[in-house]
Order: sequence, then structure tokens, then C-alpha cells
Amino acid sequence: MLRPWTTHWVMFGLVCRAVAQYSSDLCSWRGSGLSHEAHRRDVEQVYLRCSQGSLEWLYPTGAIIVNLRPNTESSSRGTADVFVCIKPQTFSQGSHVYLEHEGDLRLLLSDADQAQGAVRCFSLKEGALFVEAVPQRDISRKITAFQYELVPSQGPGAHMYPYLHQGPVTCKPCSDQEVLMAVCTSDFAGCGTFGGAASGSNQHPVVTVTLRQLFQQKSGLFARGGARGQGWRGRVSVPAPCVVRPGEDEFLLTGSVHFGEAWLGCAPRYRDFLKLYAEAVSAGANPCHIDTN
Repeated sequence: MLRPWTTHWVMFGLVCRAVAQYSSDLCSWRGSGLSHEAHRRDVEQVYLRCSQGSLEWLYPTGAIIVNLRPNTESSSRGTADVFVCIKPQTFSQGSHVYLEHEGDLRLLLSDADQAQGAVRCFSLKEGALFVEAVPQRDISRKITAFQYELVPSQGPGAHMYPYLHQGPVTCKPCSDQEVLMAVCTSDFAGCGTFGGAASGSNQHPVVTVTLRQLFQQKSGLFARGGARGQGWRGRVSVPAPCVVRPGEDEFLLTGSVHFGEAWLGCAPRYRDFLKLYAEAVSAGANPCHIDTN
């Protein structure tokens, strides 16, 4: 959600045009190609300094460079394992989005790709976003708009988010330590069963899940289900090779939230997790306390 905007205006006769608009937290930016004078060849620089936010470029003309400068460690170690993922709005059009590094451009999203809302990710150290308007006579209905997120490429269940990696997702089990960390640090964690596919693509189906117990969640992904409000229900995106048969067994379900959607992470059978957690508690090695009763 966008926060209050800080706006800078410039007057051209009787027309008042926005030059630049940043949200008050500098996470999001809104601009207009109408403020770019046709004879100028310079490219506007945009700086976004948060782990997530958005960009809207109305009536795109010329080009802008989007520099993602999050408030993380300035050393390369602080950003080496961080990726940037962008997701265009389905109404986004009017420009191509490139990854720019030392003058070289690599196409991330063409103008036509954006209507599909396809997610693209790249390493933060690879460069900035170069957004170039597609020349056309009528720009009155064109808006380039996308969300961005910073996503760690390492950590419990990160290998399950398909956009961070080349090639198909491998459903390798998480290590014991990763499972213990996942139940403590994931955007959602609970025990429950898988249902059938609800929607999504063949590569990344969205399946329904029913949780008997919910340890934690972010953004209200799971709602109380049933007439008596017993259990929680929600939807989780699962890479196709990792889908299990509905109701096959009870699992510890953990995962992350990207662009408002839940993605499955570490998901061992719940009985295996209970044994692992009891051993960790006995050894004083559990990262956090979970009420498994």
C-alpha cells in the first residue's frame, strides 16, 4: 500500500505537471513522462530504498533508471545473497524493462510480457533497472507499473521459490536445522493437510490447505474455516513436482509470501517434525518455542 507522497511540481504556463513523487518512506515512486521535455536526452534517476515497494510511470516517454538501494549492509556480503523480484501489473504497458550493468542491457520484461504479470528476479549486485518507453503516437492510455521485493536466495525453503533459479525446482527435503529455523522465521507456519488444486499454472499450481494448528502467519493468509470456526484454510503455491495427493498425510507447512501470495517452503511430515523438535528442545537447540499441544 502506498504511503503519503512527497510531490515536486513545476509550472508550464497554465499546466501543472508532476516532476517526481516519492512516498514518504522512499519505498515507492510515481512519475510522468509528460514532465520530460522532448529535446532533453538525459535519463531520470529514481532511487528506491526499501525491501518492497512499487513504481508507476504514467505516459512513459524517454527512459528512467531505477536504482534499488535498500538499507542493508553496504558491504558486498550484505547484498551478495539478495535478489530483486519485480511483478508488473496486468495493465502495465508502454515500455520495456531491462537490467542495466555498466552500459550493457539485458531484457527482463518486454512491453507484451507485462500483461501476463510474470515475475522476474535478478541478483541485487547485477545492476539497476532501465525502463525505456516504446515510441508511439498516443501515450494517453499507457502506464508502466510494477511492484518490487527483495528476496534472500538462501535460507529455509528458498530453493522452492521458482523465480530465483534457472531450470525446474527440485523438491529436496530441508535439513533438520532448516526445518527448525523455518518454523520460527517463515511468513507462515502450521500443521495441516493438502487439498486439491484450486488455480494456477501447470508449473506452479495453487492448492488449498487446511491447517489444524496455526503457529504464525503474515497478512491474514489463512482464515478460520468451517461453521464452528475450527481450523484455518488458505491457498499455497506449490511447484508442480512437489505436489502431494490430497489428504495423504499431515505436514508441517511453512513458507514465504511474495506479492501477496503464499509459497510453500519446508514441509516435512508433521510426525517427523515433532520428533525433531522434541530432540532439539531436549538438547536446548530449538531456535524458538512452538506450542505443539
